[in-house]
Amino acid sequence: MKSYLVLLLALAFVIISCNPDTGSEKVILKGEAFGTTYAITTFGPKRQTPALQKGIDSIINVVNQSMSTYIPQSDISRINKGDTTVVVDAMFKEVFALSRNIYQKTDRYFDPTVGGLRNAYGFGDTKPLKQIDSSTLDSMMQFVGLDKVSITDGGRVKKDRPAIYLDFNAIAKGYGIDRIAVYLQQQERSNFLIELGGELRGLGMNIETQKPWSVGVEDINSNITNRSHVAVVALNDKAMASSGNYRKNRVDQRTGKQYVHTINPITGAAQQSDVLSATVIANTCATADAYATSFMAMGLDKSKALLSNLEDVEAYLIYSVAVDSTSVYKTPGFAKLQLRC
Repeated sequence: MKSYLVLLLALAFVIISCNPDTGSEKVILKGEAFGTTYAITTFGPKRQTPALQKGIDSIINVVNQSMSTYIPQSDISRINKGDTTVVVDAMFKEVFALSRNIYQKTDRYFDPTVGGLRNAYGFGDTKPLKQIDSSTLDSMMQFVGLDKVSITDGGRVKKDRPAIYLDFNAIAKGYGIDRIAVYLQQQERSNFLIELGGELRGLGMNIETQKPWSVGVEDINSNITNRSHVAVVALNDKAMASSGNYRKNRVDQRTGKQYVHTINPITGAAQQSDVLSATVIANTCATADAYATSFMAMGLDKSKALLSNLEDVEAYLIYSVAVDSTSVYKTPGFAKLQLRC
């Protein structure tokens, strides 16, 4: 769901610390995951680095085998092909439960069954349909709706219609980051910053610099080769994810406003949204990931209304007000996390 609208960003990291852990060494772990790269900064004995690396890569492999639509023999790929014998693991169940929760809270704007529509409009990895008329759309909408999918007590996915296509790409990467964070804490790492494909989760402080982990929200007007930021926030025991397709926006010739085209999971239409970038801070990266996607599709007014009723979810939304003119909405909680540069 997310590939058609996500551009996730992470800018220059600065690090935090209050209780120096004398004797700890700075360790940076790097690798590939979920079609992108990761970089993790932590502190501890360097001799443990190979074991940490192996553990992290193992987590990535397990998440991929469960939920990657790009791996033909993953559990979710087999389910999408109609294999009803697959018994899903605990991670799949957890992501499904969180997806259902956010699906309900966003009034269905977050919907992991929208993959078929995404591909049809050309936002996915397959060739788009040449034309989508009302008849075609009505036919496709029978396969959209997370309420049409459930998991049995035996761990098998039950779909009201076999052709329903599940896609957790808008939440699984964030979930993978959360699993890595749990693993690092189990290894007694209490100071770390995880960056994976622009999504982030931080805990503790930087023993080396005695400063907070700080991460930036990208300026939508920044050059892709020389990115700048419009806000910097402290990320202590929090996660952050950003979504935006503002580099691929259109101008309404009648009003002069800039819009991004995203899929409305309720109507199936590729509609205009005035939110050009959505950055979300939450307790888990999976939650931040999913809501950042949702706000892009919901637009400003619906996003603000939802945010006023959400706990532990903060947002920084850049939206269009006229041609070449943008403004910012940020929640009070987000403002409290901002750092002065």
